[in-house]
Amino acid sequence: MDWLTIGVLMGLGGTLAMDLWALLLRAFAGMPLPNWGNVGRWSAQVSRGRVFHESITAVAPVAGETGIGWAVHYGVGIVYGVLFLAIVGPDWLDGMPFLPLWVFSILTIAAGWFLLQPGMGLGWAASKTDDPWRARRMGLIAHTVFALGMWVVALVVGGPV
Repeated sequence: MDWLTIGVLMGLGGTLAMDLWALLLRAFAGMPLPNWGNVGRWSAQVSRGRVFHESITAVAPVAGETGIGWAVHYGVGIVYGVLFLAIVGPDWLDGMPFLPLWVFSILTIAAGWFLLQPGMGLGWAASKTDDPWRARRMGLIAHTVFALGMWVVALVVGGPV
């Protein structure tokens, strides 16, 4: 299998792992699921040239925003899977050490902290939320789960290309 296909599969697997993690948190800790409709609404606004909002919930709903949000969520995961392999090179698949993948996944949280969250009115790194440090911790854990999901997929489908 070529490295590009493996990267796509890694991104899908990492994103799915994050979604399963969110379901576990809802079931066992009562945490709400992510609102992908708000992400879809924000993404639609970005495509219209408006990135930052006081509150994305105050913006008029967009037709199909939940579907858009899910598509963006999985699309970003795919981009990250491919980007990781493009950065480290296909030789990473020879041994597949977890550490570079984990570091990369933790670094990707910057997009959420410094683009998505302030864009939706949540402040830089969730600074306008009720408990910013909890939101940050949960984001770091979710991105670790993303790394684990990508790594498992790499172990299953990867190998020297």
